[in-house]
Amino acid sequence: MNAIEIANLTKTYGAQRAVDDVSLSVPDGGVCGLLGPNGAGKSTTFKCLLTLARPTSGTIEVAGAPVSPKTFEYLAYVPETSALFSKYTVADHIEATRRAYGTFDVKRAAELAATFKLDSKKRIGKLSKGQRTAVAIVLAFAIRPRVLVLDEPASGLDPMFQRAVLDLIIDASAGGASVLFSSHQIGQVERAADSIAVLKGGKLVLRGDIDTLKGDEKIVEAIFSSDAPSPNGLANDPRVRRIERSGRILRLHVASDAAGVANALQSLAPKTVDVFDLSLEDIFLGAVSDGVA
Repeated sequence: MNAIEIANLTKTYGAQRAVDDVSLSVPDGGVCGLLGPNGAGKSTTFKCLLTLARPTSGTIEVAGAPVSPKTFEYLAYVPETSALFSKYTVADHIEATRRAYGTFDVKRAAELAATFKLDSKKRIGKLSKGQRTAVAIVLAFAIRPRVLVLDEPASGLDPMFQRAVLDLIIDASAGGASVLFSSHQIGQVERAADSIAVLKGGKLVLRGDIDTLKGDEKIVEAIFSSDAPSPNGLANDPRVRRIERSGRILRLHVASDAAGVANALQSLAPKTVDVFDLSLEDIFLGAVSDGVA
């Protein structure tokens, strides 16, 4: 069973489609990284998942059932923008969360607060953006949830604390929890997630297991004696995601059959043709970029 199942989700605001027929899932114990440029629809997807916005169409299930108040007994959410009370202290928030959740682990909360070097007596309004994010992280993970939805969970944190957040995500998954999180830091997603979903303009343009995508996706690079020629129809080849030309270099981002694409380039008489593995950043940029660069 999938911990999160989003099927054909569409959300419109007037004439604007913020999310357009998006389907994605997170299996039990899985970690899915949700990627996309600003305005791609990531936060709207989270809002619909959490019933903070009503979908125009489509279905959403968590742990095999529609989202209901009972869902939030085992689901934790960290929003991109702090939803904490500025007049209350860190300790006040920990105590309120302890009272609200029967699964709240007081010892775990204290350990996490120490990890992020939080002063429990400080009011939220006196904390930096990163410290407020850390408080939200402490509260979310201390309830030991089965499902975590994290919107930019390392936002504003120092690199050391960003690493701590990634370690928490990995540890939670190893313990059986399922995680859906977004990040602008592709390296964070590559380290913590086992699958990705990429949104662009509200549409899902790529999804899959990271290792599989990295195994299939390649860069085919041809170098010429003079300026790189036209790609000779390869721009419309379904194997090719994106083409870049820079001086004597013709670079093709391909989704499959890199050897076949490399052979097709031989007709253009390049000096050399090489095939390279892609990083997750290469795959992401290929998914959200258009046409020939």
